[in-house]
Amino acid sequence: WVEPDTGGKAVQVAYGKNLSSCTSKGQITVSVKHKVGMYRRNDLKVRDELESLARNEAATMGADTIQSVDEPLNGEQRFGAFDCR
Repeated sequence: WVEPDTGGKAVQVAYGKNLSSCTSKGQITVSVKHKVGMYRRNDLKVRDELESLARNEAATMGADTIQSVDEPLNGEQRFGAFDCR
Protein backbone atom coordinates (compact mmCIF):
# COMPACT_ATOMS: atom_id res chain seq x y z
CA TRP A 1 0.00 0.00 0.00
CA VAL A 2 1.07 3.55 -0.66
CA GLU A 3 2.08 5.84 2.19
CA PRO A 4 3.51 9.38 2.09
CA ASP A 5 7.29 9.38 2.33
CA THR A 6 9.23 11.88 4.44
CA GLY A 7 8.88 14.69 1.88
CA GLY A 8 5.27 13.82 1.13
CA LYS A 9 4.29 14.12 4.78
CA ALA A 10 5.24 17.82 4.64
CA VAL A 11 2.92 18.49 1.67
CA GLN A 12 -0.54 19.81 2.58
CA VAL A 13 -3.74 18.93 0.72
CA ALA A 14 -5.98 21.90 -0.12
CA TYR A 15 -9.63 20.89 -0.32
CA GLY A 16 -11.55 23.60 -2.19
CA LYS A 17 -9.21 26.42 -1.09
CA ASN A 18 -8.36 29.38 -3.28
CA LEU A 19 -4.67 29.00 -4.13
CA SER A 20 -4.37 32.11 -6.31
CA SER A 21 -1.71 33.56 -3.99
CA CYS A 22 0.45 30.44 -4.43
CA THR A 23 2.95 29.70 -7.19
CA SER A 24 2.01 26.84 -9.48
CA LYS A 25 4.68 24.15 -9.80
CA GLY A 26 2.76 22.18 -12.44
CA GLN A 27 0.42 19.22 -12.59
CA ILE A 28 0.86 15.68 -11.33
CA THR A 29 -0.91 12.61 -12.69
CA VAL A 30 -0.84 9.53 -10.49
CA SER A 31 -2.38 6.10 -10.79
CA VAL A 32 -2.94 2.93 -8.76
CA LYS A 33 -4.74 -0.34 -9.40
CA HIS A 34 -8.47 0.23 -8.95
CA LYS A 35 -9.38 -3.39 -9.63
CA VAL A 36 -7.81 -6.70 -8.69
CA GLY A 37 -9.02 -9.27 -11.17
CA MET A 38 -12.75 -8.71 -11.46
CA TYR A 39 -13.03 -7.10 -7.99
CA ARG A 40 -13.10 -3.33 -7.54
CA ARG A 41 -10.97 -1.97 -4.71
CA ASN A 42 -12.47 0.24 -2.01
CA ASP A 43 -12.90 3.76 -3.48
CA LEU A 44 -11.73 5.45 -0.27
CA LYS A 45 -8.53 3.39 -0.20
CA VAL A 46 -7.85 4.17 -3.88
CA ARG A 47 -8.37 7.92 -3.25
CA ASP A 48 -6.08 7.80 -0.22
CA GLU A 49 -3.31 6.08 -2.19
CA LEU A 50 -3.64 8.53 -5.11
CA GLU A 51 -3.33 11.44 -2.68
CA SER A 52 -0.26 9.89 -1.04
CA LEU A 53 1.43 9.39 -4.42
CA ALA A 54 0.65 12.99 -5.40
CA ARG A 55 2.05 14.32 -2.12
CA ASN A 56 5.26 12.33 -2.63
CA GLU A 57 5.64 13.62 -6.20
CA ALA A 58 4.85 17.23 -5.19
CA ALA A 59 7.67 17.16 -2.65
CA THR A 60 10.16 16.30 -5.41
CA MET A 61 8.89 19.33 -7.38
CA GLY A 62 9.45 21.78 -4.52
CA ALA A 63 5.73 22.13 -3.84
CA ASP A 64 4.22 22.29 -0.36
CA THR A 65 0.53 21.99 -1.31
CA ILE A 66 -1.55 19.89 -3.70
CA GLN A 67 -5.12 20.24 -4.89
CA SER A 68 -7.10 17.77 -6.99
CA VAL A 69 -7.89 18.90 -10.53
CA ASP A 70 -10.49 16.19 -11.14
CA GLU A 71 -12.08 13.15 -9.56
CA PRO A 72 -10.38 9.74 -9.73
CA LEU A 73 -11.27 7.70 -12.81
CA ASN A 74 -10.17 4.09 -13.28
CA GLY A 75 -7.46 4.49 -10.65
CA GLU A 76 -5.99 7.71 -12.10
CA GLN A 77 -6.22 11.31 -10.86
CA ARG A 78 -4.64 14.69 -11.62
CA PHE A 79 -3.46 17.19 -9.00
CA GLY A 80 -2.07 20.71 -9.16
CA ALA A 81 1.17 21.27 -7.22
CA PHE A 82 1.73 24.66 -5.56
CA ASP A 83 4.27 26.52 -3.46
CA CYS A 84 2.29 28.52 -0.88
CA ARG A 85 5.17 29.49 1.43
